[in-house]
Amino acid sequence: MIPMTKPEFLLRLQEAGNRALKFAESYVLTELKPSFKYDVELLPLSHGSDTSQPQNNPQDKVRMELGLTDKEVVDLLYREGKIPIWININVLKSGTTETTLSLTCTGLYSDDESKYYYNEKHGGPFGIKSPVLPIGYKDGDTFEL
Repeated sequence: MIPMTKPEFLLRLQEAGNRALKFAESYVLTELKPSFKYDVELLPLSHGSDTSQPQNNPQDKVRMELGLTDKEVVDLLYREGKIPIWININVLKSGTTETTLSLTCTGLYSDDESKYYYNEKHGGPFGIKSPVLPIGYKDGDTFEL
C-alpha cells in the first residue's frame, strides 16, 4: 500500500470542493464562485474510538482555522502520509470573488485508503453535505446563503 501523496490529496480536495459547489447550487439562489477558501474545524477523538488502525495526533485540540487556501488545508491535514478518515465538506458562504467551504474533520488519521469513510461513493475521505438549511426549509426550496 502506497500512502496518498500531498499532490494527490490536494487534487482530491479540489475535486470535492467542485462537487460540493455543484451540489449546493441545487439549494441556493446565491451565485457561487468557483474559487475557494476553507474554514476547517478539527475535532478530537470521541471517547471509545478504536485507534488500533487509524491514528490520531494527541496534540490536536478542537479548533477552527478560517480562510485557508487549498494548499494551507493540505499542509494542516496531511501528516506523514496520513489524512483524516472522514472530512465533511459543504458550502458555507459566497463572497464577491470566492466561495467559502466548511471542512469538518475527524481526529482519526490513516494512510490506508480502505479506512476512508466515503470510499464507497468514490469520495475517499470527503463527504459532500448540503449547505446549512434554514429553519422551516422544505424539500425543493431554494434560499440565499
